[in-house]
Amino acid sequence: MISAQPSTPDPLATLREYRPLAPWGLRDLAALAGAILDASGVVPINAAARAQPSERTIRFYVARGLVSPPEGRGTAAVYTYKHMLQVLAIKLRQMEGATLETIVREAESLSGDMIERRVAQTLGPALPHPSQLALLQAPGTGRGRVGRALQAWIAPPDAGAARGVSCRRITVAPGVELLIDEQHPVARLHGGSEAIGEAMRRALATLMPGPSGVQQ
Repeated sequence: MISAQPSTPDPLATLREYRPLAPWGLRDLAALAGAILDASGVVPINAAARAQPSERTIRFYVARGLVSPPEGRGTAAVYTYKHMLQVLAIKLRQMEGATLETIVREAESLSGDMIERRVAQTLGPALPHPSQLALLQAPGTGRGRVGRALQAWIAPPDAGAARGVSCRRITVAPGVELLIDEQHPVARLHGGSEAIGEAMRRALATLMPGPSGVQQ
């Protein structure tokens, strides 16, 4: 009997999973692009090419015409899926050893679809699904809208307004109870009630003084 081989993820389909998460602020765009590059394990040929694009770097790309201007201005400026693709494409070409001058010349003849396909092809099957990013692996690591959007992404869709919300009540300590939606990612991904309760007890312990209210 021949066993079925596991299917290889389609990088282009995975890349397009990020589109519904847009738009992002500048800080979140930099964090997201850097997380994708890190998780994909892309090793730069050019050692001077940093894997982590910074906010300042993206502003420079916009000024050079490598990245389209954001939508809005100042603190209201937001970046779309197209901007994410442009940032990733630039960093990937830099990692391959291309200079900015070369990238500028190439960008003039590349459409949005071509950039998307090039990014997907270069990252390959190692391109992580949004739910696999390291931004989600530890509490407090999600940044701004990216953190909130990715947390919402791994939550299952609401089955409809007619379905009632089922909550779990967890006793943490005398006088302290936690009420959590059964569909919340914490309830679904981080063990049973005891594991969640223990995590909350440890968090509370950091806020409490020593015995009888006296610091030790």
